[in-house]
Amino acid sequence: MKTDPRSFILSNTRLLAPPHVPEVRLHLADEAHDLWQKTEEELEVIGLPPPFWAFAWAGGQGLARYILDHPEAVSGKRVLDFATGSGLVAITAKRAGAADVLAADVDPWAADAVALNAAANDVTVDFVRGDLIGTAIDAEVVLAGDVFYDKGFAEALAPWFRRLAGEGRIVLVGDPGRSYLPKDCLEPLASYEVPVTRALEDAEIKKTTVWRFT
Repeated sequence: MKTDPRSFILSNTRLLAPPHVPEVRLHLADEAHDLWQKTEEELEVIGLPPPFWAFAWAGGQGLARYILDHPEAVSGKRVLDFATGSGLVAITAKRAGAADVLAADVDPWAADAVALNAAANDVTVDFVRGDLIGTAIDAEVVLAGDVFYDKGFAEALAPWFRRLAGEGRIVLVGDPGRSYLPKDCLEPLASYEVPVTRALEDAEIKKTTVWRFT
């Protein structure tokens, strides 16, 4: 039987405020729900990719905090939230006054997660499923939280972000010290101490920096 994403998300998460962005509520997994404990094999059986959308990652929390504290970064602008996951950064951009926000992710389940989370925060966020790396985009600001965790992905992503920045777009990323962050082309804007869960990270607090591509 095919699993209905919306019903599954509602059954396996609860509305929580990410610790570093208490203004926002998201459908997140926690220790009280089975999703937290499921193995990759169990997820594969029900046809669920790794549920990155079910957690508020440190990079996304840091970037969301920056956007709420510096609304001028997105106010009145067309915004793309790349690899949106839960939609946290997209939602904060909309709340900070962005004219239009497009959330993008390759995970088909993210579409329902973003829709549910946007509704929970009384905002409207558009969604597109697909790999946008290298494509032309209609956005003045590009946001990405916690995207430099994989070598191959980072090697494809960084040149695209550099190109977009070279075209005059604002490209902001939130990163908690992932291994493949291309620091040679980044300007630091702000740093935060972000509470996270030890089930996801190697520490309960992750120093997270918001960078701008130069």
